[in-house]
Amino acid sequence: MDNYFFLTLATNFHTHFTMLNIKLLRENPSFVIERLSVRNFDAADILERINGLDIKRRNRQTESDSLLASQNSLAREIGLLMKEGKKDEAEIAKSKVSELKERSKSLENEMEECTRELNDLLVLLPNTPHISVPRGKCAEDNEVVREGGKMPELKFSVPHWELAKKYDIIDFDLGVKLTGAGFPVYKGKGARIQRALIAWFLDKNCEAGYTEVMPPLMVNEASGYGTGQLPDKGEQMYHVGLDNFYLIPTAEVPVTNIYRDVILSAGELPVKVTAYTPCFRREAGSYGKDVRGLNRLHQFDKVEIVQISHPDNSYNALDEMVSHVEELVKSLGLPYRILRLCGGDMGFTSALTYDFEVYSAAQQRWLEVSSVSNFETFQANRLKLRYKDENGKPQLAHTLNGSSLALPRILAAILENYQTESGIEVPEVLIPYTGFTHID
Repeated sequence: MDNYFFLTLATNFHTHFTMLNIKLLRENPSFVIERLSVRNFDAADILERINGLDIKRRNRQTESDSLLASQNSLAREIGLLMKEGKKDEAEIAKSKVSELKERSKSLENEMEECTRELNDLLVLLPNTPHISVPRGKCAEDNEVVREGGKMPELKFSVPHWELAKKYDIIDFDLGVKLTGAGFPVYKGKGARIQRALIAWFLDKNCEAGYTEVMPPLMVNEASGYGTGQLPDKGEQMYHVGLDNFYLIPTAEVPVTNIYRDVILSAGELPVKVTAYTPCFRREAGSYGKDVRGLNRLHQFDKVEIVQISHPDNSYNALDEMVSHVEELVKSLGLPYRILRLCGGDMGFTSALTYDFEVYSAAQQRWLEVSSVSNFETFQANRLKLRYKDENGKPQLAHTLNGSSLALPRILAAILENYQTESGIEVPEVLIPYTGFTHID
């Protein structure tokens, strides 16, 4: 792998405090403010509020501990007084214990309220970007770190939605009838090439050492919070109100949550899991050319890879995942580029993200098909996902995930880049899975 990914450099920064817990915010607020400014996120006010609540909670905890010590002391004293037959003095001591218990209960309620308010504020803080993340406000500020593949020299440049209709392989109107816009129906060879892509992606992931799972397509609220979709992306998720479940926006959510509240042994790392699922997103605010055809859907298929890594090795794992996804795109023969996302375009939970884009020949623009991210300890802190270090002490693990790959835009690029006068050629690696060489 080329060294443009900062690779070995990054492993020296795994302790750059991404868990965003109270200890970090208390001891190094200036670091958090500076790092979050890379995201254009002003954390000063929220950190001040968090610090005030933290001081209040710790003061109440100190008083509560003191009261408990007094209660224990009085309990011993009462026992001695009763043995000595000093009942009146024992009753006075019991009265003091009752007063201390009342105060302790009041302090407990205050601490619970502080904890609730702290948690409400803490979940609003995004992850701190890695030191290599460039400053920027939007996608135009992302850094292209590598390009590959050959741009097609096409005599024909028909957009994929017209090709889909011409060859009767995807029916967008039928999807509208059945559900609504953004829910296409794949037909005939369209359904078969979709299934072929899923199977090929999964097989390649398994060959690379990932264990395949088939997770639920709905998750509970705790799972949404665990991986950071809630509360940040709650408005983009489909919510089943009666049961308080959420349709998954990505397999990352159920797969990573398999390890919520789990303590792994160091020998179990890295954990490598892959899964295919349909994904569901509202995509509110999308309009115009961005939603034509397969460009932006409410339901789409995606194969995901997830790793749980030792902090010392997580950036090597990120490199490995980027290389793996790159090989998939290369094997499909699609022109592609890899971008390092700037702070303003990065996901809420990510410390560092690389996006893969493939070129749409007919639309003459780049289409995102994968994001590969290292979340460091941000998700693990929410998930209470830990491993035992060499001393047997639990430590937060690092979590990573990547699309390998998201199908709609991959299929769109195949249809457009492989079109010929007589039909659409099938990429060579998919022929054993499709059973045909052309769509015509």
